[in-house]
Amino acid sequence: MSQDPFNAKKSLKSSKGSFNYWSLIALQEAGYKVDQLPFSIRILLENALRNYDDFAITKEHIETLASWSPEPSDKDIPFKPARVLMQDFTGVPAVVDIASLRAEAVRKGKDPKKINPLIPVDLVIDHSVQVDYFGTNYSYQKNVDVEYERNGERYQFLKWAQKAFDNFSVVPPGMGICHQVNLEYLAQGVIARDGDVFPDTLVGTDSHTPMVNGIGVVAWGVGGIEAEAAILGQPIYFIMPEVVGLKLTGKLPLGTTATDMVLTITQLLRKHGVVGKFVEVFGSGLDHLTVPDRATISNMSPEFGCTVTYFPIDDRTLDYMGKTNRAKDQIQLVEDYTKANMLWRENEDKIKYSSVVELDLSTVEPTVSGPKRPQDKILVREFKHKFGELLEEVHGRKYIPIDKRDEGRWYGEGGSQPSDREGNNLAEIEYETKVKNGLKTVVVKLNNEKFALHDGSIVIAAITSCTNTSNPSVMIGAGLVARKARERGLDVKPWVKTSLAPGSKVVTDYLETAGLLDDLEALRFHVVGYGCTSCIGNSGPLPRHIAKAVEENDLVVSSVLSGNRNFEARVHPQVKMNYLMSPMLVVAYALAGRVDVDLNEEPLGYDPNLEPVYLKDIWPSNDEIFEVMGKVLSPADFEKSYGEIFEGNEQWVKLEAPKDEIYQWSDQSTYIKEAPFFEGLSENVTEPKDILDARVLLKLGDSITTDHISPAGSFAESSPAGQYLKNRGVEKKDFNSYGSRRGNDEVMVRGTFANVRIKNQLATKEGGYTTHIPSGEEMSVYDAAVSYRKAHTPLIVLAGKEYGSGSSRDWAAKGTNLLGIKAVLAESYERIHRSNLVGMGVLPLQYVEGDTAESLGLNGKESFSIRGISEGLSPLKKLTVEAISNEENSKTFEVVCRLDSAIEIEYFKNGGILHYVLRDFLKK
Repeated sequence: MSQDPFNAKKSLKSSKGSFNYWSLIALQEAGYKVDQLPFSIRILLENALRNYDDFAITKEHIETLASWSPEPSDKDIPFKPARVLMQDFTGVPAVVDIASLRAEAVRKGKDPKKINPLIPVDLVIDHSVQVDYFGTNYSYQKNVDVEYERNGERYQFLKWAQKAFDNFSVVPPGMGICHQVNLEYLAQGVIARDGDVFPDTLVGTDSHTPMVNGIGVVAWGVGGIEAEAAILGQPIYFIMPEVVGLKLTGKLPLGTTATDMVLTITQLLRKHGVVGKFVEVFGSGLDHLTVPDRATISNMSPEFGCTVTYFPIDDRTLDYMGKTNRAKDQIQLVEDYTKANMLWRENEDKIKYSSVVELDLSTVEPTVSGPKRPQDKILVREFKHKFGELLEEVHGRKYIPIDKRDEGRWYGEGGSQPSDREGNNLAEIEYETKVKNGLKTVVVKLNNEKFALHDGSIVIAAITSCTNTSNPSVMIGAGLVARKARERGLDVKPWVKTSLAPGSKVVTDYLETAGLLDDLEALRFHVVGYGCTSCIGNSGPLPRHIAKAVEENDLVVSSVLSGNRNFEARVHPQVKMNYLMSPMLVVAYALAGRVDVDLNEEPLGYDPNLEPVYLKDIWPSNDEIFEVMGKVLSPADFEKSYGEIFEGNEQWVKLEAPKDEIYQWSDQSTYIKEAPFFEGLSENVTEPKDILDARVLLKLGDSITTDHISPAGSFAESSPAGQYLKNRGVEKKDFNSYGSRRGNDEVMVRGTFANVRIKNQLATKEGGYTTHIPSGEEMSVYDAAVSYRKAHTPLIVLAGKEYGSGSSRDWAAKGTNLLGIKAVLAESYERIHRSNLVGMGVLPLQYVEGDTAESLGLNGKESFSIRGISEGLSPLKKLTVEAISNEENSKTFEVVCRLDSAIEIEYFKNGGILHYVLRDFLKK
């Protein structure tokens, strides 16, 4: 059969050579209205057209895409990305899985080399560096040293994988954040491979993968499970997306930043409702946005809830490619191909969208977001008042303005924090707690210096995350804020833990060239590492005296960070209120030392002459920022940094790695362990059966994120994971984080649903607890699951809306599987986690419209039976649930089985997507 049923294969000549390509104009001439399709759909259409094989990708798939309409569709479509991006937290378990597939293949007498990435995979080690040291010129080196001490075994494993697998490269630690490296270096716009040219597309094992949508690359975050399947040649299937048009007009007013813009858009799109949809940006406002501005928006797609936020390729794209040192013939190929194949940004007025949301950029105001969701936008001018409301509403504390407190006079007194992180050789630390009108103030005296901590004090100020560190305008702006503050004699308050974690070394180079790194360091914003740090929860410990004051007095302290995530307990377990903002505002609030301040009306502090210094006094103009950018940014910076991107530092070069084709698993390892999912896998599929007499392990409310479900951050000795490691001889100081131990299922299953802020309605306290229904005993979620497993009792989870929002964490699904949870019943799901549940053989069920646990009177103590599975499954089939609370009281209701396509049913039947791939390999 012809591999080109639409006769779309054409030839293109460019300065880089002659190539075959699959023409969308050919489909337009065949009668399909391609010129009315959003650009992102056109790229999916090209992908299906080029990868057509009449088996995994059929003519019907192509016709479905070519006939896309604005109305919702239940048809599934395939996608075969050109490459895969990973970071180390999600990448390590993915590589463990592939190595485990190899191990099982060997046990079954097959050639392990046949299990190998079929498309290029780039893994960037960026999630492991932690801010243990800060505020000094040795912070970076000491953090790197500690990083290698903690993660040497993981890094050896990744170095082994780089040698053992084809098409697999590793960017060593300390080189940058994966999304910024992707934007500045890896993304090519279009790809020339094996004589063909086609759009650069990818999936990534991190939810912020859409950042490269800003440079015209269709990409989104998937769980490691889906990524592994793509690596092994499987298409990713998903329901045809609606496409929401985001129309931007006008330009940002003076005094606002790209961060203010993206936080405004986050709230706007969340309110509109874009979960599971594509967003495509158009309008005259694009002409005023640089690629870094666009990428700032695209980066936060998961915060909106959408799959992609796509910006078509245009002159701004080509200009950025030139400035970031892409080859001239590659840039010319991007222009030639996109203009030849209806992928160049033009004729926007012809495109039809499912709906349109408009934003006049001139209406954007300085903005922050928090205290625990990215979409909770707060205008800076309203921040002080809003903080007081939130303190009372969320934490039950009466708010007293600073000028009404007798203790205010202590503000600003005090000097540097102790440099000894263990607290050795320090003078006596004294604490005095005062309570006035219900508000606590803790006076800390340290080395004859004293200051006051209270609700609203900022204890972490982090310039972090690729969302903003990829944007030179806000980074140079932050440096200028620091310079002007320094010139006025201001300093960061002594209780604030400061950090600067750029997303690439290019940032350090241009800040250094401009002399702005000195200004930032003068305010203790020293480089602490090149990684996600506070944005991923790697803030490191608070200084001992700060941590003690917060813990013993239950203070509601705050963090300010230039990141994209501020979910509960994510940034730091002791910090209850976390606010996202631009790097420039991070510096400003660190100077103020508190969030309950009106920066438009109140001074940040006082200079040595006791003259007040206001935000307006140190805020740079756009002209000042652009003047510095023009002087210090050049392609040579990118050439220098990325010319050595794969080399790594001295520690990486010296790191010994195994050279076997099959990884030799060690029983002594507490980091890397063979995945338990595939060992002894039968070659034949057993048909799934009804789930009978199941118990509820957790009953949860709305907006349960993957941060609540998946193990992340640090963990206590008393936790099941801590006890496991202690029993293996690991000391508390060597626990490291859950993220660093994602290659060990024993640690991870014990940390699933163990977030200290998760609220299980079957427990009397926050954290990873539940009630074991038969005994009525309250215990850890893990211990309860073990008890249920011994009794052969299947488990389910009840949840509300937006279940599984947040990061694309595959362990949220893997841990769910290993706990013995057979199904999740929720009001709605976010896309990635639902897909990951299917990929691990866990059945996602959804209440029919109008039903909830509350409306059905479910308290979670019932016994549940789910019927209709064994009769055969079809996409979105309705199943029957019977909930029995006692012999005389039962409820029966219908739910929607969220297996959305035929291929997802096959994955579920196989027990997961990788089980499906392995069985397919064994058959062949």
